[in-house]
Amino acid sequence: MNAAARRRVLDIVATDITFAIADLRGGRAWVGKCLYCGTRLVIGLDGEFESEASVEHILARSQGGTDDPDNLAIACRPCNVEKGRRHDSKRAADPERIAAALALRRARWR
Repeated sequence: MNAAARRRVLDIVATDITFAIADLRGGRAWVGKCLYCGTRLVIGLDGEFESEASVEHILARSQGGTDDPDNLAIACRPCNVEKGRRHDSKRAADPERIAAALALRRARWR
């Protein structure tokens, strides 16, 4: 992952109340939860994923979503892939699911 991508991950983590710095395996890392399923996710202090995490565009870029922090979250890879199968490949995403995900993201805003 390049420096800009790691910075973006750290920017997302910094705004998510489920993430906190913790002692882990003799080091320190950000530990938080997937936006959708609550799976424990670990992100290095350098912004590298240390678990099966990914950057989630709540409204996909293919559907007009942006890289604004309020449209980004950290999700586990299985949830992000499954969401992609449901929404990103369709012409129009499910507005109710997107509204629910955006509300959840706002509720987790630090």
